[in-house]
Amino acid sequence: MSSIYSDLEMEAATAVQQLARLIYETRENRRKVLVAAGTSNEDELFARIVSGSIAEHPAYEHYLAARILRDTHEAARQTMADQLKELNRR
Repeated sequence: MSSIYSDLEMEAATAVQQLARLIYETRENRRKVLVAAGTSNEDELFARIVSGSIAEHPAYEHYLAARILRDTHEAARQTMADQLKELNRR
């Protein structure tokens, strides 16, 4: 089986590999934050904070961390998609 990086120039392969790692790490770290907060998603966590069913601190920090990780994950995925689309045009 050939690597997806084998047909790319070194610089492009390195950039794609770094984005792949960022995508993986942000997804896994978001999952860990949500598990630590006892929820499956940011909306549920925020609703529990607002309702008072969990203490605001550190739950709000967990909420912010999960949102930042989700946003970073989505941005990295979009960047990778754009880069791969551009590389495939060459």
